[in-house]
Amino acid sequence: MARIKLPKNKKFSYTPRYYDDKGEGSPFEIKHKFDEFRNTVGGSKDLKSKFNAAINDYKYNQDEAANKRVFIIITVLVIIFLFIIGFDLSIFFS
Repeated sequence: MARIKLPKNKKFSYTPRYYDDKGEGSPFEIKHKFDEFRNTVGGSKDLKSKFNAAINDYKYNQDEAANKRVFIIITVLVIIFLFIIGFDLSIFFS
């Protein structure tokens, strides 16, 4: 069987229209808007390090209103869950 030589791919020196050579970073790099503010995004880590990073991000967050909002949401969800399973609160009161 004879070998058929395939043509090589063409290479172009493409630069984007609005890209400045003095600009920061590569124009082809896709990066999330808030990556530099969070440490929970990144490469593939194991579950424990992801959980620790999320806890540290929550603990050292400067926005106290967001922390209060998360606490209120968790409290409401726990109360709804206890209502659904029929938890009796009379065990706490004599």
